[in-house]
Amino acid sequence: MKSVSTERSKKRSSNPDSSQNVWRLAGAVVLTGAGLLRLLYLTEKPLHHDEGVNGFFLTSLFRHGVYHYDPANYHGPTLYYFGLLTTTLNSLVYGKYGLSTFAIRLVPAIFGIGTVWLILCLRRHGHLGTFGSIAAALLVAVSPGFVFFSRYFIHEIPFIFFTLALIVAVIRFRETSKPKYLMWASASTALLFATKETSVITIVILLLAHVCTSLYMGLRMKFASEPADGRPPKAEAAPASKEEIAGRDPRKIRSQWIAAAAIFTAVYVLFYSSFFTNFPQGVFDSVRTFGYWGKTGLTQYRSPWYTHLNWLAEEELPSLVLGGLGIVAALYQGRSRFAIFSAFWAMGITAAYSLVPYKTPWLAINILLPLAIMAGYLLGQWFEFGARKHWWLVQGSAILGLLAVAALSSYQAIDLSFFRYDDDHIPYVYAHTRRDFLGMIDAIESLASHNPAGKNIGISVMSPEHWPLPWYLRDYQGAAYWGRVVPSSEPIIIALDSQSPEIEKSMGVLYRRFYSYELRPGNVLVLYLRRDQRP
Repeated sequence: MKSVSTERSKKRSSNPDSSQNVWRLAGAVVLTGAGLLRLLYLTEKPLHHDEGVNGFFLTSLFRHGVYHYDPANYHGPTLYYFGLLTTTLNSLVYGKYGLSTFAIRLVPAIFGIGTVWLILCLRRHGHLGTFGSIAAALLVAVSPGFVFFSRYFIHEIPFIFFTLALIVAVIRFRETSKPKYLMWASASTALLFATKETSVITIVILLLAHVCTSLYMGLRMKFASEPADGRPPKAEAAPASKEEIAGRDPRKIRSQWIAAAAIFTAVYVLFYSSFFTNFPQGVFDSVRTFGYWGKTGLTQYRSPWYTHLNWLAEEELPSLVLGGLGIVAALYQGRSRFAIFSAFWAMGITAAYSLVPYKTPWLAINILLPLAIMAGYLLGQWFEFGARKHWWLVQGSAILGLLAVAALSSYQAIDLSFFRYDDDHIPYVYAHTRRDFLGMIDAIESLASHNPAGKNIGISVMSPEHWPLPWYLRDYQGAAYWGRVVPSSEPIIIALDSQSPEIEKSMGVLYRRFYSYELRPGNVLVLYLRRDQRP
């Protein structure tokens, strides 16, 4: 007599349309949630120092068509050209106001949503499965780190997207041998390199994970299939399909790889040459940069090896714990090549970013991505086990477990991104601009509105610490950045609090201290107003 669970399992398997509809609905809900968390109130948080610098480069590109890659200090060019796209489209609606905070932050937000979509593409059985892909996508959708940095105009989220796009494309190419996936993988690799110099670390780890996966699976198959006499059993090979036979044509394979190499070269050169406005210097600089960043990685922002793990334990505990258990489960089961690859990827990228002394919070999401995928794999295996034995209890507990960790992560993500985005007690908040800073921008706009010069009002910025001020004063042509105390007769002076004694001694007759605003921890900006100006 067949068990009730077996009958129910058969009913579910005999109705694939129902399963497909449930997956589509769940995927739509996850993507919608990811979109809301990344797009709502996108301009409320003031720009970080690094966002201000990136915004400065984009402003030059948007207004003057000028951008040249700097190999010594800044990351790759893709962020600025994607920003150029969103700001140009925005300008079609808002005219000269198209260059806006919302438009530039729309870039990482879109790539953040796209990363969730790519995880859903891993649904196929043998990868994550239906429940596993939904679980992994949900964990990334509500992750405090992924949400927070998807609202940051920096390179990390596009970098994560291209990493995962490369992996998905390679998987599809291995499965189907369709050339379009090889071209997709080639373009993703080029965009990865054109986004950030840490692409070298990612590519090396992915290649090592591939090698380790092949060796691991080969050893498991050898020990599992080897009989007592030591000779492996002979297996009948399945007949090859027409597509497989066509895919083995050496001439066809060669032409596909030549086309892929051409796409990689074209995309790489286009971006680094600033679309041939800085050719060949930009391409040369893209190689020279590894010398600069090799030194930076060893000398700046040095922290203990376990720093990233500490940050993840504080902010991403569900993904860290479930991901670690997922690694153990994948290696123990040895069934899914993708799961084993992801396990080695997670371990490799964790080791790499732990060994490199350079530590910043946004680098941690490179570790978080494969951990979230492994957490999804574990929950997927948990759910599928329930389809075979006591499904109502085990599957229910898998669903409740996922909802519980998603609720916890959602709370942390909302608290961080919408309320405590400038609270330095949270690891992801890295010397962030205080919300008080926007009060100074409002004050300057009010002063300009009462001045006949309007936005042409003269502003002497004497503070050496002023980013992201140039972004917020991008329409003020009279703003000059000195970085030190200089003689001035402009209506407005902006200085560090530590510069106040010098300013008041030399120019106190002409200026009065109007108000002070905290820029970030340890830096207070003071707004001085010329005495003949009406506040």
